[in-house]
Amino acid sequence: MPNFQPYLQSPLVNFNLPAQAVPADSKQLVRANELPLLGYIVLRGELADPAVAQAITKATGLAVPAACRFSSGEAGVLIWQSPDECLLVTARAAVPALLAACAKHFDGLFAQAVDNSGGLTTVYLSGAEHVTLLRHLGVYDFESIEAGDAASTVLGKAGALVCRVDGDGVFLVIRRSFADYLWLLITKAAIPYRFAVAKLPSAGKNPFLRLVDAGSPAKRAVTA
Repeated sequence: MPNFQPYLQSPLVNFNLPAQAVPADSKQLVRANELPLLGYIVLRGELADPAVAQAITKATGLAVPAACRFSSGEAGVLIWQSPDECLLVTARAAVPALLAACAKHFDGLFAQAVDNSGGLTTVYLSGAEHVTLLRHLGVYDFESIEAGDAASTVLGKAGALVCRVDGDGVFLVIRRSFADYLWLLITKAAIPYRFAVAKLPSAGKNPFLRLVDAGSPAKRAVTA
């Protein structure tokens, strides 16, 4: 097929979120939108091993986070998932260079880096009642999630990483195969809270929002 041209597509493309996006407003008690087409690299190795931790830091420039926490920096967000696994959320364009850096610094170690960019996506959930909305979706003590925390839990029947940067909202890192299911679950549960797909302002220092290209249509259609 010489004319075949591969292309990237958000798992939520059929919802046409950019067309629904409206300016953020305090009347919207729950807002949600996708940060589409980011890069996701799974880093595996015994995190308690100083050699592995040092290799991860050299490859990414990020400190290995404590259990159930995340660290952030220029490369993106490094999320603790288990004693032998972290997830690096980064800009899609940065993935090849980061994989090469991991291959270099992991040489000789029982560690590996795997590109899982095609298997995950991130949704930003915000608004005054975003924690209330999470209570509708799962049994986790969502009020206990503080800035810098990364909680692995179940929303409905699908797994998710819930990451909090500040009090404004949380980032949900979810599997691509469950993205449409979770989006419908969120939007249905949020109906009583004047739900909206809202545009986001400048990313500022937010480590997740900085990963979305400021000049792209995707950036202008992500949640506030």
